[in-house]
Formats: sequence, structure tokens, C-alpha cells
Amino acid sequence: MTDVVDVELRHLRAFAAVARAHSFSGAAQQLLITQPALSRTIAQLEGALSVRLLDRTSRQVELTDAGAEFLVHVERVLATFEQALDAARRMVTLRLGFSWLLPDPWAQRTVDSFEAATGASVTLARTDDPVQALRQSAVDVAVVRGDMPLPRPIKVVHLYDEPRIAVCARQCALAERGRLDWTEVQQWPLVVNTVSGTTGPGSWPAEQRPKQIVKTANYDEWVETVAANRGIGIVPEVARRRTRHPALRFVTLTNAPPVAVGLAHLSNGPRTLIRRFLEAGVAAARTGTTATHE
Repeated sequence: MTDVVDVELRHLRAFAAVARAHSFSGAAQQLLITQPALSRTIAQLEGALSVRLLDRTSRQVELTDAGAEFLVHVERVLATFEQALDAARRMVTLRLGFSWLLPDPWAQRTVDSFEAATGASVTLARTDDPVQALRQSAVDVAVVRGDMPLPRPIKVVHLYDEPRIAVCARQCALAERGRLDWTEVQQWPLVVNTVSGTTGPGSWPAEQRPKQIVKTANYDEWVETVAANRGIGIVPEVARRRTRHPALRFVTLTNAPPVAVGLAHLSNGPRTLIRRFLEAGVAAARTGTTATHE
């Protein structure tokens, strides 16, 4: 009897490739291996089965009667195996953390591309502190803004830079101006999101920092504090398109440094899945990230 342990999936794939191509060279190209390696694999299979599966001539390769019957079963096995892999992939989920306003259409492009390429799905997880969620393994990858160094083993892949914009209350005097320079911000009370904000006192040299800082702990608090005219805020430009609040007014901000957008992940996490998501994210960033960039 044949020792089934001697027959591996690679043998079946090699045999099916040669049978379809009627050529060792064509099958080798398809499998991305050398022709001698493919010949050895087929020889191992025939040796394990003690039967000749292929007739080799100077022009082409043909199936023997035993090979033709064996191919029917091999193709069925390979198809079932691929179905099992697809089913398993659909059960895999990558958790994407974010603190506020995912970049668009970058997020949609990245998720669509990743899911189409891997068969896995993406779950979106809103959290006030995505870095902390990453450290606690509550998410696998997190969208982060700003260039603050993060502790190991967290790594960040840079995607692109977002322009900044100023925000104020409808009744604020700044709303009538319609324009603010980065160096003038120090003249206004500045509302800061201390957990996930991108602009704070450290964004300026010491002599140019705002003299009054109003602290908030998350984006919702930040929005309502600015709307209550407790101070002005500064956020990435995406907020103008995505935030609808009747008490807020957006003001063009000139000469402001951009905000870095990146994907943070644990270097010791599930590397293959994360790597595929990072690749999809970088590719989406290269093709255009926001409506402003397109």
C-alpha cells in the first residue's frame, strides 16, 4: 500500500499544473519554481504511488490512463482545499482603531483592497486613545495623527500629511475674519484634546505658544468646548468636510505645518495580516488620500 504520508499538497499542485499545461516548463513558470525542481517533485509523486502518471515526449507531456483518473480526484481535492482556506479567511478579522474621523476616501479604499486581497474582514473600533488600545491588544492596527514618538514595541508607518485648519464658535470674532496665520494663534485661547489631539502647546516654540490652554479629554468634548466659545481649535482639514455643527465655523489657517497620518501596530503582532493591511494602506495613500488631495 502507498504510504500517504509521502504525498504532500505540493505534489498534487505540481501534478495538476503539469497536467493542465501539458508542459514542465510552462507549469514551472506558473508555480514559480525551476523545471528541475518540478521534475523531481513529479518523480517523487510517481514513486510514492508506484505508478506512471505522465508520458513525456520531446514535444509535450500527456497523461497516462492512471494519470487522467488521478487528475479528476486531485482537482477535487485542491478545490475543496481552496474552499476550506476561503472559509477560514472569512472568519479572520483585523481590528482597526481610530480616535476620530477616519481619513476619506483613504479608509474606504484601504479596507476594500485589504478585504478583497485577503478574504479577511476589518472591524472599526472607535477609541479615545488608539495607542493605549494597541498596547492592550484591543486593536491590531491604529490610525494615528501627529509625529510624537511612540514607545516600543509600537511601530508607525507614515502614510501622508494633512493640512491644518482653525475652528471657532459662530459668535467668535475670528469667524468674521475668515483667515488666521499660524503665528497669530498665540493671541487666542486654544482648546486642546489632550488624549488624541494633533495640536497642543508643544506645536510652537516656547515664545510663540498660546498663553491660555483649555484642556479636553476627547474629540466630542473638544467640539462642544469650541462651540461654547471657550477658545479656538486647530485640527486636520478633514474635519471641515466631516464635522457638521451649527455653532462651529472653520477658518483658513496659513503657514501651519501639516499633520502626519500613519498606521501604528505592534511589531510582535500577527505579522502577515498586519503586513497586508499596511501594504493596502500605503497603496491607497499613494493613489490619493482625501478629497482635498484629489
